[in-house]
Amino acid sequence: MKLYNTMTRQKEEFVPLKDGNVSMYVCGPTVYNYIHIGNARPFVVFDTLRRYFEYLGYKVTYVQNFTDVDDKIINKAAEEGIPALDVSAKYIDEYYKDADALHLERATVNPRVSENIPEIIDIIQTLIDKGYAYAVDGDVYYNTRKFENYGRLSGQNIDDLESGARISIDERKNDPLDFALWKARKTENEPAWESPWGMGRPGWHIECSAMAKKYLGDTIDIHAGGQDLKFPHHENEIAQSEAANGKKFADYWLHNEYININGIKMSKSKGNFLTVHDILKQYSGDEIRYFLLSGQYRNPINFSEELMEQARSSVERMRNSLNNLRYLEKTGADGSMTDNEKENLSGLEKYRGQFKSAMDDDINTADAISVVFELIRDINAQTTADSTKEFAKACEALLTELTGVLGLLTEDEYEIPEEIRQLVQERQEARKSKNYARADEIRDILKEKGFAVEDTANGARIVKL
Repeated sequence: MKLYNTMTRQKEEFVPLKDGNVSMYVCGPTVYNYIHIGNARPFVVFDTLRRYFEYLGYKVTYVQNFTDVDDKIINKAAEEGIPALDVSAKYIDEYYKDADALHLERATVNPRVSENIPEIIDIIQTLIDKGYAYAVDGDVYYNTRKFENYGRLSGQNIDDLESGARISIDERKNDPLDFALWKARKTENEPAWESPWGMGRPGWHIECSAMAKKYLGDTIDIHAGGQDLKFPHHENEIAQSEAANGKKFADYWLHNEYININGIKMSKSKGNFLTVHDILKQYSGDEIRYFLLSGQYRNPINFSEELMEQARSSVERMRNSLNNLRYLEKTGADGSMTDNEKENLSGLEKYRGQFKSAMDDDINTADAISVVFELIRDINAQTTADSTKEFAKACEALLTELTGVLGLLTEDEYEIPEEIRQLVQERQEARKSKNYARADEIRDILKEKGFAVEDTANGARIVKL
């Protein structure tokens, strides 16, 4: 299995620190609003990577933090007139609702900044003791120029970083590039904790260094997130963690590309900011997840109504294939598979290998999805109304094995009700007895209930309208 390592700018064979185990840290949301579709891409992509590792037999320790202490949260709290931690608690709950809809497996742990203050203070004190940080008037800053090779992740020279960088101007800092590890409390309304430097709260970057160390150790296998986090967030994490621990922070750095909205980069200022909460009002979690996996994660993707409708049709095709197999499991022939079915099933096994080859090539979910549709095409060609129940069940097992790695079809969102199955069965019997009037009547009933039945050379197929 090869992964593209942002640090080395090349695909590298994945070799875990500990055989059979994978440690992953994925930067989570700052919880002051609903997550947007741009947030959702890394969450879905790296959830899929985790699923694939587990599919391969690895034990995965997956950490995804919640930034529940932040300037944006404090500002939102001021607008709403409620405590900042109440704002973050509200949107953590909303995150879980969206995450469940997108079929995200729960992280091994979702640490919150507010629950890890002692660990954050400890690592800051270590950085001060080692000369990598300094305190000024209750604030603590990281001495960026002291860290050798700062900027190597983003491929920038430290002398060039000041131009256009997201840095705060503060005359008390030794250097404009120095960033805050601890912020002194400015108002009584903002959350704050006791520290050796006075009442205050952590800066943004230090939380991930502290929580990665606490839950995964000094060195981890994979650190992942969106492209926008490479600089300054991940660059600063490396500087903090490696200076404090004296060890390499992460072996593999993975970053997904941006999402454009109708060809334009998403931003609040441009008015094209879309939350998952709102998109779920129009599309299912499966459809959104399919869209996010339909392109290789290191390529930009474009969100548009046209592409979402394509995602809807594709998911429906997967779902219909699954439902038709389940229908055959109830109505197909009893007994063992025929010799021809055994041969056909053996032929279908090649798709498992093709699927793994795609996923082994830097999580190429686009190619993996193509393999799934090739599998579906072959299954559709090889199943008929006379297929055995055993063959249908074996085909379903292979299909759900592969779609399960992608986190698709993991719930029966479109499970065909038993009433519909019975109507389709009755229609088939009416056609066999040449009672075409009843067959047509049942077709109309099905349509009223949101389903259609297609008569193919391989038997009836149920389609949700």
